[in-house]
Amino acid sequence: MYTEKVIEHFREPHNRGKMEDYSAIGKVGNIVCGDVMWLYIKVEKDNADRDIITDISWETFGCTAAIATSSMVSDLGKGKTLEEAIDVTNQDVASELGGLPPVKMHCSALAADALNEAIYAYMTEHGMEIPEALQKRHAHIAKEMAQLEERYAAFSGKDGEKPRGCET
Repeated sequence: MYTEKVIEHFREPHNRGKMEDYSAIGKVGNIVCGDVMWLYIKVEKDNADRDIITDISWETFGCTAAIATSSMVSDLGKGKTLEEAIDVTNQDVASELGGLPPVKMHCSALAADALNEAIYAYMTEHGMEIPEALQKRHAHIAKEMAQLEERYAAFSGKDGEKPRGCET
């Protein structure tokens, strides 16, 4: 059973949709369930010259929990410095939603991964030093995404081509 908070974020998701003027995007997917998430961040400097996530939006193809966790991670990341946002975990996402069924915890991991990937992309593009923990997380996510790409290619019957509706 889902909590009322999960249902609320599914029915009335926060920050949904593609951001046109984003600073970076995190693209992740889960090979087991097929959920796919794109998370966009807008980063700006504050008065102390810190990089702040001033806006977040997302597009997700997935179940109730995937939608709710996308919504929640966007709330958790907005207004944080990049360093603070890196520390957002799947447990934080699930806890803020009042919990998730064990079989749906992978959705909270997907949401936290999307945020991490967006931050990784931003830091890479801007030549910033990437914390070791984020480098390790990215390497793990990149491996999963390569497997997902292979599965899509096998599904479509054409190498390198994703099935219709999965374009990025």
